[in-house]
Amino acid sequence: MGFDNYKGTEVAESGQETYTADKQFSAVDEELQPSLNSVLSSIDYELCEKHPLEHTWTLWHWQSDRKKCWEEMLSNVTSFNTVEDFFSVHYFIKPPSDLKAFNDYMVFKHDIRPMWEDAKNRKGGRWIFFLNRESKELVDNMWHDLLLCTLGESFEYPFQICGAVVNVRNKAAKISLWTKDSLNQHAILAIGRKIKEVLQLCEGQLQYQVHSDAMIHTGPNCNALYKL
Repeated sequence: MGFDNYKGTEVAESGQETYTADKQFSAVDEELQPSLNSVLSSIDYELCEKHPLEHTWTLWHWQSDRKKCWEEMLSNVTSFNTVEDFFSVHYFIKPPSDLKAFNDYMVFKHDIRPMWEDAKNRKGGRWIFFLNRESKELVDNMWHDLLLCTLGESFEYPFQICGAVVNVRNKAAKISLWTKDSLNQHAILAIGRKIKEVLQLCEGQLQYQVHSDAMIHTGPNCNALYKL
């Protein structure tokens, strides 16, 4: 057999070229590969850290059940103390507009139970307003904005704030902010004016009810101590 068509040298030379090219590509990869220190230095750790709230808050859910007493219908859903955890909870659960009638959400400071009988609620009251249940987007937005003001310490007297409640009923939704001391007129009116301003409520739409009165007279029969 002759050697005229022998390709051994070409193959050897081609292999050498391939090996050299691989080394060149490897060198380029190493240059493009960022060092661990450069990666770590480029991370914005402030974006990784959670932003703490001033207080720990608890989300409660109440659902009417004629077979149970009121407290048995009340469920402690979860607690949170950072902005990120609040939004995780808020956007995970159903909005108020999707709840069936006679369901409530309550968001209260962790050491306060959402009931009139609690020691920190007993001498207090609530700013309350009513919305047509058919206005679903409005109900959800109002509840969302009131929570942001409450958790974000936007009120002039945050130590007076106990919690916020949305009650879903057949024809209307009631949204309220509970305060600690119904006798502190200056604080109550300052909080009420802030609610009216932020939520852009109509004149006379917002009213303040004392819990001791609300326990006796419910709904429209309850006397309003203040109206804004």
